[in-house]
Parts: sequence; C-alpha cells; structure tokens
Amino acid sequence: MAIRHYWSMAAAAVGFRLALVLFGGNLHLASRPEVSTPLTSLRRLAEGYWLKQASMSPYSGSMYHGSPLLLSVLGPLTSSKRSGGHHAHIYCSLVFVAVDFLAAMLIRSTGRRLQMARNRSLKSLDLTRSVNSSVNVSSGDAASLIYLWNPWAIITCVGSCTSPIENLMVVIMIYGACSRLAPLAAFGYVMATHLSLYPAILILPVTLLLGYGPDSPPPKVFLLKGLSASKVGMPENEISTGQRDFRQFAWKPVLHFTLWVFIWSCYVLLLSSIILNNVGGRQEMFEKTYGFILTVKDLSPNIGVLWYFFAEVFDVFRNFFLIVFNMNIVFMVLPLAIRLKHRPCFLAFVYTAIVAMLKSYPSAGDSALYLGLLGLFANELAEMQFTFFLFFGYIGVSLLSPVMHNLWIWRGTGNANFYFATGLAYTCLQVTQKSP
Repeated sequence: MAIRHYWSMAAAAVGFRLALVLFGGNLHLASRPEVSTPLTSLRRLAEGYWLKQASMSPYSGSMYHGSPLLLSVLGPLTSSKRSGGHHAHIYCSLVFVAVDFLAAMLIRSTGRRLQMARNRSLKSLDLTRSVNSSVNVSSGDAASLIYLWNPWAIITCVGSCTSPIENLMVVIMIYGACSRLAPLAAFGYVMATHLSLYPAILILPVTLLLGYGPDSPPPKVFLLKGLSASKVGMPENEISTGQRDFRQFAWKPVLHFTLWVFIWSCYVLLLSSIILNNVGGRQEMFEKTYGFILTVKDLSPNIGVLWYFFAEVFDVFRNFFLIVFNMNIVFMVLPLAIRLKHRPCFLAFVYTAIVAMLKSYPSAGDSALYLGLLGLFANELAEMQFTFFLFFGYIGVSLLSPVMHNLWIWRGTGNANFYFATGLAYTCLQVTQKSP
C-alpha cells in the first residue's frame, strides 16, 4: 500500500534542504568531523583543484585524497571567482540536493521491484490470498522518505562533503542489479569503488541479484512445495514454472556485467590519466586514495574508532593491526553470502552497514545510506528488537558528539576520551542494530 501524500512529504524534504542551503547561513558543518572526512571534505577538494589549476599535482602534500573525476566536476563550482560573491559551497550543495533526491527515487524504485518479487514468490507458493489481502506499507516509499528525512542525510547534503555522490553510486549499483541492467549496475559499481574502495565487496550481492533476481524465500521452501505436490499425485507439468526455475542461475547478465565493469574501469582510468596529465599520474593517485584509505594515515577525529586506536597503538604493531582491521571486513563477506544468498538485496544492505561501521574514515553520510536501505525491509523488520533503545541511542549520540568535541578541542576542559566515548557508543548501537 502506497503512502498517502508521498510526493508532498518528498517535496517538503527537498524544500527543507534548499532552505538550509540558501537561507541557513554558514552552519559550519563542513568543519564537523561527523560530517566531513579527509576523503569527502569539499574544502580539501577545493585545495586540490587550486593546486591543479596552478599546474601542480592535486595530491601534493596531504590535503586532497579523493577522485580526480570530482576535481573536474565539482572543482569549478568551488572557485571563488565563479561564486560571484556568494559562498562557493552553495553551488555544490545545490548539486548534492539533486543527487539526494535522485538517490531517494532510485531507492523507491528498488523497493517496488522487491515488492513485485515478493508477490511473485508468494503466488508461486500458492499464497495468492496473502498477496491480495496484503496491506503492508510500500517499502520503497518508506525507504525513500526515511532517506530524505534522515537528519544525517540532511546535514551531509548541506555540510559541504561529497558523501551524497558516493551514496548515489551505491544506490545506482543496487537498482541496476535489481533491474538486471548490467551496464547501469557496472557503472555504479565501478564509480562507487573508485570513489570509496569499500563498495568493492558488493560484487557478491550484485552478482547474485543479476543471476537469481531480487530477494525471495529460501530454495528449501520451493523444494518442500514441490515435494508436497508430488506426494499428492500432482503431475510434473502442473508444478509451477516459478518453482522449477527458481534455482536456475542466469549467467548471461553476469557476463554482461563483467564486460561492462571492464569497459567502465578502463574509461575511468583513461579519464583520470587525462585529468592528471602533467600534474601527476595514476600511481600517485592510487597511493593517495586507496593507499590513504588502507593505511589510516590521517588520525584526525571522526565518529569511528580506528583513529583513536592507531593514535595509541605502538608503531611496531601498526602494520599488524592494519591487516587485522582491513581483513575483518573481508572475512565477513563469504559467510554472509552463503547464509543470505537467497536475499541478495538484503545482503547488500548488510555489507553497506558493515562498511559504515568498520571503514577507516566513517561519516554520518555512510549511516544515512544504510538506514535508508533499511527501510526497504520495513515489513520484515517490523518486529525488530531494541527499536526504542536504538532510536533514542542515535539521538543521544548525535547530540553528545558535538558537545564532547567542543569540550575537548575548543574549551580544553575534556580530552580525547570524551569524544572517543561517543564514537564507541555509536559503534555499539550499529552492532546492536545488526544483531538478530
């Protein structure tokens, strides 16, 4: 069942963003460690663009660590000459508002496709009455509104950081895979990996989505249905086609996806080489982007826990723990894929949530993405435990984090443990949300 007044609420969310961008003044969100990271900071991007305009490598020093493609797209918008006396970040924020709205619409379309797949599965199990009498809220509408009205998504959109673009690429990848549009899914996958590296682990759910289609009940349910049908003497040709074809893996879209990943990867590398011509190279780009992510060289505070850990760990053990923390994400990939292979879209959500929790430079934008995707499974998670604790826990962390940061950095009446405590509580809330 569709949500009433959906478009009014969506338009209100976009209007609220525009009001904050145009009339909110300088909210100083760009300097907040919860919003902006060394990888997504628009100020660092402006610095990299200035270096490039001065015929220097944008990766000189330790300021910019993002994609060279963003320099060409957003760099001109950060130029003070182009801003005409206004704040340069307004133009980028307007772009981010449009990007957020597009991501919400793609989440909505993904939810509708998941709902259609669910109805087909119920019909193939002879549960037509359940489909006709279903009064559940449209998960796509709920998810898109959760994303649009999420306070973390709003402050990320108006906070001068590139997280909305990274989120859009992940959503494009999931939508393309659910729709079995191999070129679109490959584009989203290549761009998301190019911008942030961590979405590379989403290759498994994307492959399962392209091969098996959207989420459905486990295969054993269809096998039991077929066995019960054979026991009552039902002819083989009367068993529904959906039950026979459920376990068939379609290799054609997967092969198309692989081909398009190669094509888009070559295209991105070619564009990066052209942009960095005479001002750097691809090797420096890899070292300053992917190498920067994996080695956690910047220990400035953020809402994660790695910055504090590596600030305290002895240098002799640093490489060991770098391997441990980076491999921690990889070790979860295969077991979860085996357990949730019949629900690849939910698997993509779980991977996204794990990345938001364990990545080296997390931000509020990462949480905004997986909380929006969580709405796609609102009907299944309606009885999720600890919702009261999680809801008010997130509110408490959101309010205490800037307070603790102010006490530590500006007033000098606290220390790093104050701010780290809020990051640790934030991580514990994420772990609690993912527990059954």
